[in-house]
Amino acid sequence: MTPDDLTLLGHSETRLPASPDEAKLETFGNCRPGRRFWITLDCPEFSSLCPVTGQPDTAHVVIRYIPAARCVETKSLKFYLGSFRNLPAFNEEIVNRILDDLVAALDPTELTVSGSFGARGGIQLTCEARHPEPESSK
Repeated sequence: MTPDDLTLLGHSETRLPASPDEAKLETFGNCRPGRRFWITLDCPEFSSLCPVTGQPDTAHVVIRYIPAARCVETKSLKFYLGSFRNLPAFNEEIVNRILDDLVAALDPTELTVSGSFGARGGIQLTCEARHPEPESSK
C-alpha cells in the first residue's frame, strides 16, 4: 500500500466501523527498514462492553512494536480501536485480538499490546500479549 492507497488519512471520514471485523488496519512502508526502532502508540480512552453485564469497560491500551517492512497508519488504528466500543468481549480476549490483528497486518519484528482496564469490584486488570512469544512461554 502506498500513501495514495490510504483511504482514511487525509479524508473527512468520521463514521467508526461497527466492529473490528469491519475495520481495516491500513499500513505504509517502513522508512528505515533494517533498523531496530520502537514505535509506541498510546490509547488512554479505549472502550468496549462487558460480555456478561453489557456495561462499558474502559482501558488504557499501549501498543509498542518494532516494524519490519510495514508501519500502521494511525487514523486507521484509531478507527479500528474505536470499533471495539460496542463489542462484548472479555479484557483478555481484546488484548489478544488486537495483537493478532496487528501481527496479521504488519508482520512486525516485535509487538506488545498492554491493556490496563478500569477496576471492577475493586480489582484492576492489566493484560499484556507479545509477538513473538517469549521462548519460556511456549
